[in-house]
Amino acid sequence: MKAHCHSHKSRRQVCAKPKEQLQLQIQLPTIRDYGYPSGLMFSMFVNTNNYLKSGVVIASHVRKREYRFSSRAPWKYSFQPAFNLIDHRELHFQARGSECRKMSSQAMGEKESNGVVKDCLQELPHSNNYETAMEALSSLITGQKRGSRSSVGSRYGKLERMQMYLKILDLEEHIPKLKIIHVAGTKGKGSTCAFCEAILRECGFRTGLFTSPHLIDVRERFRINGLDISEDKFLFYFWDCWNQLKQQVTEDLPMPPLFQFLTVLAFKIFVCEQVDVAIIEVGLGGTKDSTNVIKVPVVCGIATLGMDHTEVLGDTLGEIASHKSGIFKPQIPAFTVHQLSEAMDVLHEKANELAVPLKVVEPLDERKLDGLKLSLSGDHQFTNAGLAVSLCKCWLQRTGNWEKILQNDKKEANIPEAFLRGLAAARLSGRAQIVYDLSSNCNSSSTLAESSSGDLIFYLDGAHSPESMEVCARWFSSAVQESKQLPKLLSSSHDVEIIKEVWGSGYIQSERDSSVESNKISKKILLFNCMEVRDPQILLPRLVSTCASSGTYFSKAIFVPSMSTYNKVTSGTSAIPSGISNRDLSWQFSLQRLWEKIIHGIEGDILDKSSKLDSAETLPPREFVYEDASRCSPADGIFGCSSVISSLPLTIKWLRDCVRENPALRVQVLVTGSLHLVGDVLKLLKR
Repeated sequence: MKAHCHSHKSRRQVCAKPKEQLQLQIQLPTIRDYGYPSGLMFSMFVNTNNYLKSGVVIASHVRKREYRFSSRAPWKYSFQPAFNLIDHRELHFQARGSECRKMSSQAMGEKESNGVVKDCLQELPHSNNYETAMEALSSLITGQKRGSRSSVGSRYGKLERMQMYLKILDLEEHIPKLKIIHVAGTKGKGSTCAFCEAILRECGFRTGLFTSPHLIDVRERFRINGLDISEDKFLFYFWDCWNQLKQQVTEDLPMPPLFQFLTVLAFKIFVCEQVDVAIIEVGLGGTKDSTNVIKVPVVCGIATLGMDHTEVLGDTLGEIASHKSGIFKPQIPAFTVHQLSEAMDVLHEKANELAVPLKVVEPLDERKLDGLKLSLSGDHQFTNAGLAVSLCKCWLQRTGNWEKILQNDKKEANIPEAFLRGLAAARLSGRAQIVYDLSSNCNSSSTLAESSSGDLIFYLDGAHSPESMEVCARWFSSAVQESKQLPKLLSSSHDVEIIKEVWGSGYIQSERDSSVESNKISKKILLFNCMEVRDPQILLPRLVSTCASSGTYFSKAIFVPSMSTYNKVTSGTSAIPSGISNRDLSWQFSLQRLWEKIIHGIEGDILDKSSKLDSAETLPPREFVYEDASRCSPADGIFGCSSVISSLPLTIKWLRDCVRENPALRVQVLVTGSLHLVGDVLKLLKR
């Protein structure tokens, strides 16, 4: 059925509603096998026109358990050049696009609206091809690598362009109605946003969360009610924004660069999805960040500040704090955590200029959690949780909802029960995340006790600044020491106390498992890469020294290039690059030389003159993992503490083969230095 609607600027008429998910309640009598009560009711969210490909199970500590099975439509690949597909789509959209874009949910029922959306996507050539959308996004990347200047030329500044893009999409008047929490910071801002989203969702509000970067799929940046936006909805909103903006391109107003486009898209999604609250994480800095088109947030937050992005934000803490405090708005409440005096002075000065009531928040007292655990690991998360609690309380007070939350609370407490549930349910991949890899073992948890393979455990943290590297090192040291008391991996399905995610590729991420003592030999391996704009001469020594101070030492280090590149946006199903023979590994070799100097205490250029660290074997011998660093002999030119491997997929396969061949081996791999690397590892583990 065709729909013809008039163009108005009300939210319902600006936004066309794509296919909604159906919520079904089913009963799973055998759920007790995972440590939960028999007969538990749970919700299944299903895109009815898609094929089930893999399942995701998410269990919260205290809330009603929610089991989600993700779906993915079958792919339709095209071998035409991306620009031809995009141009063809634009021509077709001009003929049909206005009808689809401006249809009103008020003018038709939800079912009819969904049908029109489906018609729009099907009639536009390749519009339901997710990879084509990724190609279009990739065309918006203006720098060849991180830190390079944008090549976008315009008579307008970034924020001026952002306002113009929002005007083209009829979003200007709707953004103030989103009731936004705006959060900046050097480290911890993503975790703070994740806590805020979970808390307010548990309070009963429809939430929208915009974070960056994504690790596996760009849809991770846009969450509605705690779930990544579906492919259908993403494609619908994406092409709607893309074509409206493309039709208005001029020499003075080019298409927005990648992050600006994604920011505009986030506002579009949140307005059209009618969220009650939008939690917006700043991308870079604050003052000139694309998200700073937000004029009247409900409340602002500044997470921990440190030295990062110095090529853009300045090389002093004061300069960085000045950029971050740029999100402050006149008389709008703001909260921050304890900062170094150089940064705190700047924040207070900026707050005074704008009459901003700025409060400094204490870390959350663990005793107030009533025995629950924060869902995000690491002692530093108590700082982020404390900030999130203050932001949410302020948001509830300023929107007139605080008293309602207190009325619904069954007991008097400093922290409402809904807050506690949110703090225990928040999720953010790639930050202090532990993944037990079972693909080298077997796919059935009930038969793991008879497994003859070793254990392969990945500890993933995207730390890439000096401060975050130190936090990462403390977390890793604590996690591996705790694992000494939890040694045998999932000896049976009944031993799993909390399973957070089960993915179809056969690996489990678990917070705890309790079982009999094991005599496995543990080897700690660093899997590392960082961008060339980072300073590994600061990052790596801080990692090593912080771990050593806790009694944690690496047997080996492996340096690899990331699969992801800065000039291409990929999805979770994008093809893994195969051409590795001509890859430039000079940066990885420089990291290896630095590592060997640190481990052996070598100063100056002695290592460079005596070593043969100038070529990468396809794969090192198996003995590389089994031998200790003590077997290295720099005096003889033998530097066996590290290796450069030219391919990350080969590295993961090699690690799996090593533990498969040695049942007495436990390999604990810390993956850090780059969120790109962490995302790539997660992508490989899911396959």
